[in-house]
Amino acid sequence: MNEEIQMAFEEAKDLMDKAIAHLNTELTKIRAGKASPAMLETVMVEYYGSLTKLGQVANVNTPDSKTLSVQPWEKGMLEPIATAIINSNLGLNPMDNGEMLIINVPMLTEERRKDLAKKARAEGEHAKVSVRNGRKDANDFIKLAEKEGLSEDMAKTAEAQIQDLTNKYNATIDEIIAKKEADIMTV
Repeated sequence: MNEEIQMAFEEAKDLMDKAIAHLNTELTKIRAGKASPAMLETVMVEYYGSLTKLGQVANVNTPDSKTLSVQPWEKGMLEPIATAIINSNLGLNPMDNGEMLIINVPMLTEERRKDLAKKARAEGEHAKVSVRNGRKDANDFIKLAEKEGLSEDMAKTAEAQIQDLTNKYNATIDEIIAKKEADIMTV
């Protein structure tokens, strides 16, 4: 395979790796019955007139599998953080003990588990679309190289390798989603 085709292959692989990394990041935000600091990553808090990520104004921990604790670096931030968590539409209700916020993570209902599993599958589909986009970009490059003199045999071989790579990444995505769904559906 010539250098240009190899470069297109590497770019496609890089795009596909990024799709997997993004999928893993998004799946950490979908809770599976256990408390996790990642559940609060999307919460934005009003901090001195600007919206700031919760992790930049407080320390979030999990004392046990059913509880989150949020320890703000400034006591005056307890109320704004509690309001932000309630307004974040995560279904969490923080309790203020004067020092920190304690959040009891409620057990998931069967219906909620199914919704979360559906959300996980949707994230998997987004990742597969990214993988297919990587394949398309590489195939477009191969077709362009073919017009510029690349032999038809080399082009077919390169396209087959890109398709094999795509299949491998799609199988990885399916495994990740199946594992997450099993995690979500486990009571």
